[in-house]
Order: sequence, then C-alpha cells, then structure tokens
Amino acid sequence: MNINAPLAERLRPKRLTDYVSQTHLVGEHGALSQQLKHGLIASMIFWGPPGTGKTTLANIIASESERPFYTLSAINSGVKDIREVIDKAKQSGGLFTTKNPILFIDEIHRFSKSQQDSLLQAVEKGWITLIGATTENPSFEVIPALLSRCQVYVLNAFSKNDLETLLKRAIENDDIISKKVIKLKETDALLRLSGGDARKLLNIFEIIVNSNDSDSVIITDAFVLENVQNNTVRYDKTGEQHYDIISAFIKSIRGSDPNAAVYWLARMIEGGEDVKFIARRLLISASEDIGNANPTALVIANNTFQAVSTIGYPESRIILSQCATYLACSPKSNAAYKAIGEAQQLVRDTGDLSVPLEIRNAPTKLMKELGYGENYKYAHNYDNNFAEQEFLPDDIKGNKLYEPSNNPRENAQREFLKQRWKDKYGY
Repeated sequence: MNINAPLAERLRPKRLTDYVSQTHLVGEHGALSQQLKHGLIASMIFWGPPGTGKTTLANIIASESERPFYTLSAINSGVKDIREVIDKAKQSGGLFTTKNPILFIDEIHRFSKSQQDSLLQAVEKGWITLIGATTENPSFEVIPALLSRCQVYVLNAFSKNDLETLLKRAIENDDIISKKVIKLKETDALLRLSGGDARKLLNIFEIIVNSNDSDSVIITDAFVLENVQNNTVRYDKTGEQHYDIISAFIKSIRGSDPNAAVYWLARMIEGGEDVKFIARRLLISASEDIGNANPTALVIANNTFQAVSTIGYPESRIILSQCATYLACSPKSNAAYKAIGEAQQLVRDTGDLSVPLEIRNAPTKLMKELGYGENYKYAHNYDNNFAEQEFLPDDIKGNKLYEPSNNPRENAQREFLKQRWKDKYGY
C-alpha cells in the first residue's frame, strides 16, 4: 500500500463484492454482475457525476475477467496514443482469444470526433473492449457511430447510507485512519460538503482527521465546518448540470412550487450561472407556462430581465427570486404555446394558402379592380366593434387553434369569443 496515496485511493475496492452503491449494476441481478458471471463483457460507457466509482468499476471488470487493461485520459491523449494502445491490445491477444483487452478512457466526452472515430474499427472488430467514463450526457458528447456500439450505464450519486458505509469502512479498515480512535457522532456536514461524491467525501474526511493531533477524534458537524474552509458547489455552466438544473427550475415554476423554484435558483446563483440566462428562461416561462392566465407575468419577467442586466450580482439574486416566486404562484396556462404549435403544424400540412381577397391590402388601383379588400368589414364601424367575417383561407376555415385554459382570465376570454363567434369555433 502506498501510504502517500489519498484515502479514496487506498480504499478503492478490488472486487465487485466490496463495491458500495450502484446495486442496479453490481447487485446479484445487475447488468455488470451478469456480464462478469458469464464472461461476456460488452463495450460500455459509464455516465454519472464525479466520484461515483466509474474508474473503480472499470478496474474491477478488468481484474475479475482477467483481461489485459489499458487506460487513457482524454485530457492528455490524442489519436496517436489511441493507435498505440490499440496496436498493443492486438498484440496482447485481442485477435486470438475471446478475452479482448479492455481499453478504459476517462472523460471520453473530451475526445474530438476524429479521436472517437479512431476507436470505431477496434471496437467493431473486437480488438478491444471499450469502457468509457463521462460526467456528460453521452447522447450529446459521444458520436452516434460509437454510441451505437456501446451499452450506456448510468451511475447515480451515492446515497446517505452509501456514504456513511464508506466512512465506517475507512475508520475500521484503513491502515492509517484506523490507528486513531474515531467517533462518528454527526455526518450531515460531511455529506453535504461531499455532494454525493465518494472521492471528495473520503478526502475531506482524511483532512479533518489529520488536522487533529490527538489519537482520539470526535467528528461533529461543527468540527467539520471549522476544518474545511470552503465548499465549492458543483455546477458546470456548459455541461449536463447546466441543463438539468435549469430544467428543474422551470418545471418547479410550472408546477407552482416556489420553494423548489428558489432552491434551484440558488443552485444556479451559487454556481455562478449567467444572470441573463436565468432571466431569459423566466421570460420564456412567463409566456409558455402562464400566458393569458396572467398577462402581468410577462411584464414582470421582462422588467426582471432589464433590471438584472443593469444591476448584476449579487443584488440581482433578489429580483430573480421575486420573479421566480411570482411566476410559481401565478395561475398557469399553456394555451398560447399550444396555439402557435398547432398553427405552425397546420401551415406545414397545408402549405402557402392564399389570403382571402376581402382581407388583402389594396394600395393600388389595379389591386382594387382585382377585388383586393372588397367587402372587408371594418370592425370599428359595427356594434361592439365586431362584424363576423372569414379571416382564414377557405381550405382551413373553422379551424380552432386557440383553446383558452380553465382559469378566471381565460374563462372570460372564452365567454368573449363565444359571444362573438357563436358556434363557429365551438367555444
């Protein structure tokens, strides 16, 4: 054992039975357990947050399947390095045995298209079994040709029980940590700081234990926070976290939950998200999810965008919070959103239908002679500023594209339309 290695490395499990978490993959009926049991290892990609055991699983698979193991990091490897490893893999028996060598590529999402292309033949011919690891959605970051040749397995952030199991294992089994008498009285601060990242948890734990010269250490939340200066929120402004969290934010607003909305807003603010990006999404939500149920929502969202563009952080967090909670507490309607979607589909289905002559513009004498604008009824010349006439092309007349939702404002709109159009549109 290398005593200078971090605790997370010293505790890295060597067998599948020692692996903590991901039971959907490594449990008795898990996909990876079954592959190892039958000795048929497919090329695969592990997708999950940092510190969920992707590298560890790759090492265990290679060890328990007794296959040659090669590893590359996408950060500092190029096509030349890939070809050299593939040549070594072929020479080590990949052409003459069913036990193909395993090539593990960490952070495979960082490989360019040409680098990923260079793997295709080796995977296709069976010269190597590829195991890639990524924190980003492989649907976006891995080329389709390579993705189609691999199974994608999702690794989840460690649960509270999983993380506490790792802490107890460190206290009992690590040759260095176990020399001290450690009482794990409270774990909330440790778990919160780790963010579900097992590697981060163990390394923080080691720092805390080593910060005390005594042979006896009592771990409390206060003790942890005193010895850990900063907790950097994990938030990738360009990656999967970016899209997942903004999705959770908007869905919380749509679901009328201001508590969840401000939580996800805080996650983005703490992660340094662009204030204008958040404000733009609020603008979209005000129209898409609230619309005519409360037209003021769009006004507030637009004012929010203008305000935060001028002010910036940190004060704009208050304005964003006001807008997010207002939108979450507002009545909801997606009627306008659905109407334009159906109208666009109707246009795609029916093509460029002619504008009815009576509602065409007639700026010239010729156009008037051709009937442009003839029989047009100027609404303001009639009672209640309304005169029934046809505004849609003949081929699609009577199509109802806007269906008001069931809320006070849009119910009033429905009544207005019913009075004007009688039974034409079925309001």
